[in-house]
Amino acid sequence: MLNKFLQIFKIKDLRNKILFILGVFAIFRFLACIPIPGIEKQNLQAFFEQFRMLGIANIFTGGALERLSIVMLGLGPYITASVILQLLTLIFPQLEKMYKEEGEAGREKFEQYARILTVPIAALQAFGMLTFFSRRGAISGVSPIIMFNATLTVTAATLLLMWLGELISEKGIGNGVSLLIFAGIVADFPSNTGAMISEYKRLLTQGVSFSRVFSSYFLFFVMCLFIITGVTFINEAKREIPVSYAKRVRGRLMYGGTSTYLPLSINPAGVMPIIFALSILTFPSMIANFLANNKTILGKIAQQINLFFENPIIHTALYFILVFLFTYFYTLVTFDPKSISENLQKSGGFIPGIRPGESTAKHLKYTLNRILPLGALFLSIIAIMPSIVQAITKIEAFRFLVGGTSVLILVSVALETIRAINAQLEMREYETF
Repeated sequence: MLNKFLQIFKIKDLRNKILFILGVFAIFRFLACIPIPGIEKQNLQAFFEQFRMLGIANIFTGGALERLSIVMLGLGPYITASVILQLLTLIFPQLEKMYKEEGEAGREKFEQYARILTVPIAALQAFGMLTFFSRRGAISGVSPIIMFNATLTVTAATLLLMWLGELISEKGIGNGVSLLIFAGIVADFPSNTGAMISEYKRLLTQGVSFSRVFSSYFLFFVMCLFIITGVTFINEAKREIPVSYAKRVRGRLMYGGTSTYLPLSINPAGVMPIIFALSILTFPSMIANFLANNKTILGKIAQQINLFFENPIIHTALYFILVFLFTYFYTLVTFDPKSISENLQKSGGFIPGIRPGESTAKHLKYTLNRILPLGALFLSIIAIMPSIVQAITKIEAFRFLVGGTSVLILVSVALETIRAINAQLEMREYETF
């Protein structure tokens, strides 16, 4: 491992790529420290203590949302645009054909549509959030001109991050968007360390015994290690379906006759079900908070809705159920057994004992339905782990170590980056050989 680490910096081309990515991370962190005008620091802190539902979005942006910086939206609008277009492939056959059948050219055109759609989504999200912050007193003295300038600045900063992510992707060391989200999550480590030290000192001054504080922190980190190990294991777990290729003779050459396998991931949906479930859960609370100050019967209903969703038991139960259901829904969108069976048939491949075509598609669907409940249950448990760990240990810092979405992103991006670096090293070893 140490030898590979040293090889990264010995090879000039690879070293320049790594330094470029680190430079982009530095630019991202610099932008995260530039606030928009009119912020009231004390009101802002009180606001985020009141609306803890924005904590997950703040983790993804590396604290940029909590500071109300110009990159407060992070890469959320771009991810939202990509998800919307993927869902639209179920409605529009031409879009589905472009995404699934037109190869690399179709994918590039699809990504271009996602970039274009990012602009209005980022503008709407920026205006909506700034208006919400202004009404809650987190921002003061916001005139229409300042609101327009701030919305334009936040939208432009989001597009800048999207462009920087694509520059990272061109270097061939992992996905740029994922790496920027990874950097945003890890950037919370110093602030969480400070919060944990402050919490430790506060507990000691309140007369809590050292052994009790130490046991809570020890249990917390043991649970973190268990969660990260479980996420890594499930993220890499696959159901291997054997595939054989028929022998074909073309001229004097013989092709095929080999055996391989088709990997079906136990967690094919990734982190998207958790993101969908969070959006569904936070939307009613957001609307209720807008209407809660209304003195009519509508305001009273909004207050009751807000109290209902703020109940920790109800919130955790709904979160668990929604993640489980959305795992099936998103897998249905992204995984198409029929197209996979057709591609296998065109390339001369078949599953031993299963007829090509419709029978292969049914077999793939049957196998997926057997392993998907395990993946859905895993995602649902990981999603509610922050609440469980916090209830047991009473520690609020380092939530990204136990948070379902953040841990999944950290693990998957780290593994993907390691594979990409190993591929770069093996390619250069092959060239020297």
